[in-house]
Amino acid sequence: MKVLHVLDHSVPLFSGYSFRSQSIIRFQQALGLEPVVLTSPKHGSLNDEVEARDGIPYYRTGRSRDGLAARLAVASELGLMLCLARRIAYVVQSEKIDLIHSHSPLLNGLPALWVGHRRKIPVVYEARAFWEDAAVDHGTTREGSLRYRSTRSLETFLFRSADRVVTICEAMRAELAGRGIAAEKVVVVPNGVDADWFTPRPKAAALAHELGLNGGPVFGFIGSFYHYEGLRFLVHAFGEIQRQIPAARLLLVGGGAEEARLKEMARDVNGGVIFTGQIPHERVRDYYSVIDICVFPRISMRLTDLVTPLKPLEAMAMGKAVLASDVGGHKELIRDGINGLLFPSSDPTDFCAHAVRLANDRGLRAALGEAGRRYAVNERSWERLVRRYVGLYEEVLSAQKKC
Repeated sequence: MKVLHVLDHSVPLFSGYSFRSQSIIRFQQALGLEPVVLTSPKHGSLNDEVEARDGIPYYRTGRSRDGLAARLAVASELGLMLCLARRIAYVVQSEKIDLIHSHSPLLNGLPALWVGHRRKIPVVYEARAFWEDAAVDHGTTREGSLRYRSTRSLETFLFRSADRVVTICEAMRAELAGRGIAAEKVVVVPNGVDADWFTPRPKAAALAHELGLNGGPVFGFIGSFYHYEGLRFLVHAFGEIQRQIPAARLLLVGGGAEEARLKEMARDVNGGVIFTGQIPHERVRDYYSVIDICVFPRISMRLTDLVTPLKPLEAMAMGKAVLASDVGGHKELIRDGINGLLFPSSDPTDFCAHAVRLANDRGLRAALGEAGRRYAVNERSWERLVRRYVGLYEEVLSAQKKC
């Protein structure tokens, strides 16, 4: 079975989106499917091209085009969708695709739907977040605005029109039910982790020395520095932790829109906050190894209450103690007191109490880490989760043949 995955962007660009995509595609290949990848103009390619990654063709959609799409300007959403629809049609024909699996946002889903209906090829649409809510966090719209409501309506149309819909958590499934999408049409394939790659390992002593870690407890965050991740709260609250535990350090690995502001705030924390910048993905396990407590302080909003993140699963698979805010997305992953600890979102007093308790209790950290590792292996390994797609695809193709 040949499946075309239509993506916003992919590796070698690093993001939670691209890592989930890579895992799905790689494990589908291992199960005997034939995945083909197509990225949108937002991946950043200047021209249409194709490259092979691990034996899988990755088609790129170029930004510089002649014709109507170019006249509408590449930055326009309609222009982007026209470029992508043209490219989807080309790949469907040249690769003899059996099924189109389009991943959010709807700028990918609508072109996939146009081509799928025209070519009589089934379309599965996977929503990893609701685009309008992400736009609110990025500051490009506000909740309830005309753009917000229009985007929501368009994606609801897409949910109704696709042959099947995939979401990444139960909260999103419930949201779709509230929009009138039939329950039997929606499948949940949650975020997972490659538990054979993310495994507990000894502390990377050379890296710890390079970072200037002094043997005190290390709190850490690895990921993108978006506003909703709550990193401003974390840096501010860490000042109190360091007052109680002077040797404590906070390691922030990654980068993004919040980086400059966070560095400015960190000047008030007596050198206790260490920024590494972006790191090669193959080194991420070494950085996890020097962290004692992985912290995920997401702020409460629709986006974080509805969407489960990927990074806590990596930390769990590495056997790390996890301390996270009690937003809805975290509560689908973390069983408080069993495989991690939860604190009320944006509550510095409760957060600091939990943080200091973990810093001072090696036994608790070890117990949470072991339970987190078991959870990642037994319930959230990609090898298990990706099998759900096989049954879904077979069901969709079988239904099409009956029509």
